[in-house]
Amino acid sequence: MNQNRGALRRIRGSPDVMQSSQEMNGRNRILGLIDGRPIDRLPCLPITMMFASDLVAARYLDYATDYRVQVAAQLRVAEEFGLDHVSVISDPCCEAADCGAEIMFSDDSPPAVKEEHALLADKARLASLRLPDPRVGRRMSNRLRAVEGLAAATGSDRLVEGWVEGPCAEAADLRGINRLMLDFYDDSTFVRELVDFAVELAIAFGRAQFDAGAEIIGIGDAAASLVGPQIYGEFILPAEQRLVDALHEAGARVRLHICGNTRAILPAIAKLGCEVVDIDSPVPVAEARAAVGADQVLCGNLDPVREILNGRPAGIREALAACRREAGDRYVVGAGCEIPRGTPPENLQALVDYARSTGLGAGDGLFEGA
Repeated sequence: MNQNRGALRRIRGSPDVMQSSQEMNGRNRILGLIDGRPIDRLPCLPITMMFASDLVAARYLDYATDYRVQVAAQLRVAEEFGLDHVSVISDPCCEAADCGAEIMFSDDSPPAVKEEHALLADKARLASLRLPDPRVGRRMSNRLRAVEGLAAATGSDRLVEGWVEGPCAEAADLRGINRLMLDFYDDSTFVRELVDFAVELAIAFGRAQFDAGAEIIGIGDAAASLVGPQIYGEFILPAEQRLVDALHEAGARVRLHICGNTRAILPAIAKLGCEVVDIDSPVPVAEARAAVGADQVLCGNLDPVREILNGRPAGIREALAACRREAGDRYVVGAGCEIPRGTPPENLQALVDYARSTGLGAGDGLFEGA
């Protein structure tokens, strides 16, 4: 793995270099919005996994486990639709698999943990569990190679996004989500030790992806939306904070993606200092903006099924315009979660078309030429 690529990205991302560029590309557009510099229009960062795999007629099993397939698919979807970034997100099982968890693999569905055979169904196993090396573990090293491939192919033009499981999600993968939810009440000491392990795992994996060329690291912590604000504040928020701080220290930007209804924990999320916070469809954008403050960059929140899969381009553009009005210009165009398999191409194109339209007639000084 290239240990110097992360330092190169930091140099390329410096304000002087960014502001001297005569051409605005996807990478500069995203970093410009994050850093508060003038940009030509809003960025567009939809999550494409199964959609991208289908675009190159690949089995999803190959997309998730063969970096060459994922690189080809991400480049294809980014180029065909004009997306501003490429990403290595594929499934939540990379870290758990390399820890020794039993994973279900199928041809055309994402890999999934076998909850009934969870690695830590016996809590006592945690004491002997060792952190896997991301560069050696079969699935994590595959993701690192995907980052390297994407950075080599498009890293100067589009932002390369890495991905790790957040502490609550990884704890659920290792322990089993139903057991974990009971553990919060029955064994707080074990939960803290498990979450600490998950954080250290995510830090090591995130840093490795940054070194491989990912300038922003997505943190997927879906299980965090299933706990209330008290449990989130006591167990998960401090762990996410450690992770975010460590990634920032390494030089990476951070995108937090928590699927589901995060309304009760948004004020806490606002304290993390993530560069981008995704908002899923159950959360009104206006409510999210009020909860996180004016400076936080938000992404979302179109319903992936109702509005993206089953909607029409005109309705998608109208919904995004409403999101923009509620979020303001600290906003990234995207859906609440993954672009579903089977989405009509014109519906994904509608997201990009709307983003492109935002540079016309903007009068607030955010955009170049305003």
